[in-house]
This record gives sequence, C-alpha cells and structure tokens, in this order.
Amino acid sequence: MNIIKTNEAKTLNITLEGRLDTTTAPQLEAELKQSIADNTELTFDFAKLEYISSAGLRVLLAAQKVMNKQGKMVIRNVNDVISEVFEVTGFADILTIE
Repeated sequence: MNIIKTNEAKTLNITLEGRLDTTTAPQLEAELKQSIADNTELTFDFAKLEYISSAGLRVLLAAQKVMNKQGKMVIRNVNDVISEVFEVTGFADILTIE
C-alpha cells in the first residue's frame, strides 16, 4: 500500500493506493498518530484503494474518534467494493463518505 500525505492549513489529506489490510494497517496507524494532532480536518482519498479489511476499518474508526474531538473526517472517491464493505459493517452510518 502507498500512503500519499499532504498537509495544508490544518487539513491533512491522505491518498491510499492498494490494499488496507492486516499487513498495511499498522503503517497507516503510525502515519496518523504522527500527523493527526494539529489538524482540524482529515480527508481520505480512496480512488486507488482496492481492498479494506477489518484491520483497516479499525484504523479508520480510531481516526474518526480522534477527529470527532478535533474537527471532521471525510472519505472521498470510494469504489463499489469498499462501499459495500462500509454498508455491510455499518461503517457507512459512522463515517462521512462523499
């Protein structure tokens, strides 16, 4: 998985490419812990994300909890496969998906 990160004016933008699974979730979790603190907005771009596992969902949920206190979190460009995972798990009701 590739993580492309930009930070501008209290907004952290993260583009994920590949698979967010048990192997790669710790990498994203470490990036978020390092970068999320001073931001009021967190935006994910999932246009090139092919797959997400329960480990990836756990990282997103943890990020959402932090951002609920600091500002907001948005997920954009979700494909049908990821969207179905969000629907089946109930994450579609928890996360802001555009």
